[in-house]
Amino acid sequence: MAKQLFKNYTFKFDKNEKKLIETFCKTLLKQMTTDEKFYGDIRAFNSIIDKLNESTDEVKFTKEEKTKLVFRLKENVEHLEKRIKKSGFFKRWLLKSVYTQYKNLLSNHFND
Repeated sequence: MAKQLFKNYTFKFDKNEKKLIETFCKTLLKQMTTDEKFYGDIRAFNSIIDKLNESTDEVKFTKEEKTKLVFRLKENVEHLEKRIKKSGFFKRWLLKSVYTQYKNLLSNHFND
């Protein structure tokens, strides 16, 4: 079986998925702006936010943007899993919806 030479980094997100990714990227930017070692990540997430705010139907990421976004989303899902296991009923109920949204986003668009 031949290895695929070029990958398609064009995604179609609905309105809710765009909003979820945008708020996720903005939260990451707030956390990363104080440290200079995250310069590449800051540039990538600013570019993702700009592309999501365009009024086009499809969003085309670069390989770097997609890789950084998927990596941070996976980290966030793992962190939420740990917090859900340790939390009480009400907090678990609140976190579960966010967890399922991130999990669905990863499985629908970014599964490799």
